[in-house]
Amino acid sequence: MKEYGLYLDGEWRKPATGKAFVTQNPATGEALAFFLGGAAEDVNQAVEAASRAFPAWKNYPPPKRGEILLKAAAILRHRKDEFGELVTKEMGKIIAEGKGEIQEGIDFFEYIAGEGRRLLGETTPSELPNKICLTLRQPIGVVGCITPWNFPVAVPSWKLGAALIAGNTIVFKPASLTPLCAAALIEILEEAGLPPGVVNMVTGSAEEVGDAIVRHPGIRSLSFTGSVAAGKDIYAKGASLLKRVGLELGGKNPQIIMDDADIDLAIEGALFGAFGTSGQRCTATSRLIVHEKVYKEVKEKILGRTKSLRIGNPLDPEVAVGPVAGKEQEKKILDFIKIGIKEGANLLCGGNKITEDPYGKGFFISPTIFEASHGMRVTKEEIFGPVLSLIQVKGFDEAIAVANDVEYGLSSSIYTRNVSLAFQAMQALEAGLVYINAPTIGAEVHLPFGGVKSTGNGTREAGTEAIHEFTEVKSVFVDYSGQLQKAQINES
Repeated sequence: MKEYGLYLDGEWRKPATGKAFVTQNPATGEALAFFLGGAAEDVNQAVEAASRAFPAWKNYPPPKRGEILLKAAAILRHRKDEFGELVTKEMGKIIAEGKGEIQEGIDFFEYIAGEGRRLLGETTPSELPNKICLTLRQPIGVVGCITPWNFPVAVPSWKLGAALIAGNTIVFKPASLTPLCAAALIEILEEAGLPPGVVNMVTGSAEEVGDAIVRHPGIRSLSFTGSVAAGKDIYAKGASLLKRVGLELGGKNPQIIMDDADIDLAIEGALFGAFGTSGQRCTATSRLIVHEKVYKEVKEKILGRTKSLRIGNPLDPEVAVGPVAGKEQEKKILDFIKIGIKEGANLLCGGNKITEDPYGKGFFISPTIFEASHGMRVTKEEIFGPVLSLIQVKGFDEAIAVANDVEYGLSSSIYTRNVSLAFQAMQALEAGLVYINAPTIGAEVHLPFGGVKSTGNGTREAGTEAIHEFTEVKSVFVDYSGQLQKAQINES
C-alpha cells in the first residue's frame, strides 16, 4: 500500500513523530493506504510555509488564481469516474453519490474561479464634493481549514476554493477517516499549478493537529465543519485569540408532508433525504412530519419502499444504501436506536447491524424508521445515520412548530400544492435552507449554504457569501478636491 506523509511547502514529507494510521474501506474492511499523522511541530512548519507563500499569492492577480482552479476542475472532470470510485471506497457512499460529489467539486471550482474577476466591493457617493468612497475585499492571511469525513472532496473544495480565490494561504486538516480523498485533491491542485506553500496539509488527530491549528497565533482565521461540541470548543479557543471563526455544524432536518401533497413524490424525497449517504449528511432528513389526514398512507408507503431498498457494496450501481463510515459511527447510531426503543418510540423497521455475509466485514445498518412523539430524543438530537422518525401533526401550524422546536436549523422541506402554505413556510421555517416539494438536501454551489441556531455562527459557504468568510473589508476614500475637506465638520 502507498504511504502518505504531510504536504508541506509543495512536498510530501514525513512528520516529526511519524504516527501511522490506516484508512479503510467501510464496506469491506480493506486497508486502502497508510498515513503518517502530524503534531504541533508539523503545524508550525505548515504555518511557516503558508506565511512565506502569502505575499506572492496575495499579489497574484485573482483572475489568474481562478485559472488554476479552472484547471483543477478540468482535471477532476477528466478523472471523475476514478475519483468518484475513490470517494465510494473510502467513505462508503453509493457510487452515484460518489461521482455526484466529484461533480460538486467540479461545479464549485468552476463557479468560484469566476469570482476572481469580481471579488465585489461597493462604491458609494461621498457627502463631500470631488470625493469617492469604495470598499475592497482583501485576504485575511493564513487560514486553517478543518473538514469532515462525510463529504471528503466537496467540503474541502468549498473551503479551499473560496479561501484560495480570495488570496489566502492555507493549513488544511482533513478528517482521519478519509485522508486519501484529501491527498488526491491536493495532488490535483498541485497538478493544476498551485504554487508551493499556498496549501499545506497536515493529517492526524483532532487532539494534536486540530488543536494546534486552532491555537496557532500565525493562523488568523478558522473554517470548520463538524459536530456542535467540537465547533463550540473551536469557537471559544478561536475567540480567545480574536480569530475569525466560521462554523458549519449539525442538523435535525424536517420534511413536512401536508394533506394536499403529491404523496408519492414526497416519499421519493424522504427516502433520498433520509437514507442517501446512509443518513450521513448534515442535511439528511431525520424527521418526517406528516399531516394526520395522510399519515396512514405515508406510513404504509414509506415502510414498503424502505424495506425494498437494496443494501450492499456501494460500488454496485444497483445498491441504494451502503455502509456507515466506520466502527465508531456504527456504534453511535446503534446506541441511538437503543435509546429510541427505550424511550418508547415504535420501531417500524430496521434498527440492526447487518452481520451476515457479505456484510460482516463492513459497517452496515438497516434503514431504520421510528414512529415517534415529538420531544423524544430521536426527534430532537442529531443521529447522523440511516434513522428516520415519523411524527403525526394536526395541521400546518403544528407542523411548523414541531419543525422549529430543535436546536438546529440547517435544511428544511415542505411538500404541498398550496402556494400560500409554501410561501408561509419559506418565512416561518427556522433554517438556512428551505425546499418546496424537494427533500432536505444541500445547496447549489452558487447559493449560500449554512444554517441558524446551533447549526453555525452566521457564516455561509458557497455562493458569493463564501468570499465573505475568507476576506476582510477595507473602506477607501479618495479625495481629489485638492483641498482639506473635513467630514461632519460645519465650517460655514
